[in-house]
Amino acid sequence: MSSPASRLRATMIGLTAVLMWSTLGLFGAASGEVPPFLLNALCFGISGIAATVWLAARGRLSLLRQPPRVLAFGILGLFGFHFFYFTAIRNAPPVDANLINYTWPLLIVVFSAFLPGERLKAHHVVGTLLGLAGAALLVTRGTGLQLDPQQVPGYLAACASALFWSSYSVLSRRLGAVPTEAVAGFCLGTSLLSLAAHFAFETTVWPQGAGEWGAVLALAAFPVGLAFFVWDHGVKRGDIQVLGAGAYAAPLLSTLLLIVFGFGDFTLVVAIACGLVTVGAFIAARDMFFPGSTKRRLAEDGTSP
Repeated sequence: MSSPASRLRATMIGLTAVLMWSTLGLFGAASGEVPPFLLNALCFGISGIAATVWLAARGRLSLLRQPPRVLAFGILGLFGFHFFYFTAIRNAPPVDANLINYTWPLLIVVFSAFLPGERLKAHHVVGTLLGLAGAALLVTRGTGLQLDPQQVPGYLAACASALFWSSYSVLSRRLGAVPTEAVAGFCLGTSLLSLAAHFAFETTVWPQGAGEWGAVLALAAFPVGLAFFVWDHGVKRGDIQVLGAGAYAAPLLSTLLLIVFGFGDFTLVVAIACGLVTVGAFIAARDMFFPGSTKRRLAEDGTSP
């Protein structure tokens, strides 16, 4: 079992992915009218090539050679999530689809109970549910949902996107021996599949001007690039339940960024959501803030850190 210090460090590294994902809305808005699958192909392609060049420069290119099942798992995890998410927002109201999709952090916390060495506690569930409530407020702006039976395919696609990402995140823990550098290969494969989906479903619209290309590069560098590498490290070696609960900070921080840059207003709903997500994350991460409770649990289990 890893030491509490290394587990904490890995958790904090993983949480930086949440910070990066919070910039998706801002950079996405600045990327112009580029259709989703083409934007996905560009971003994953740029990030995958950059990571491959970095590995080659360090003489670690051999880390990309992974068994076919590992490559299939990584590529299908990244591409499957994005494919079903884009399908959902095209076939259901975006608000409804986003809310259903944002059940993935909750699913990570629940699914983590089936991992060796993990125990799901009440404070993990409570903290994650508070985060879900905060995300629901942000997505719906405090209004109710009106689920239309005619849009069931879109709702099912949103459920699939949540299941894909939560399953990918949790099952990555079972592939702890696979180096995080292998994510570069996952990115390249996802880029190729996204390009195929673009040609099948979309009309090509390229970024216009330096500003939009700059936004694409920013997306490739952080929320659709480095974020997936640090997330992989976090879910494999950190506290996956804290990562799941902490992921609800992404829609909150994204909303705050859009407000700061003039794309929205700070309202009472946003303030309440801030409180729910913050309190929820603190409750879910209780063991990190109060390590004495973790030591007592280890002693009760007869294990050592």
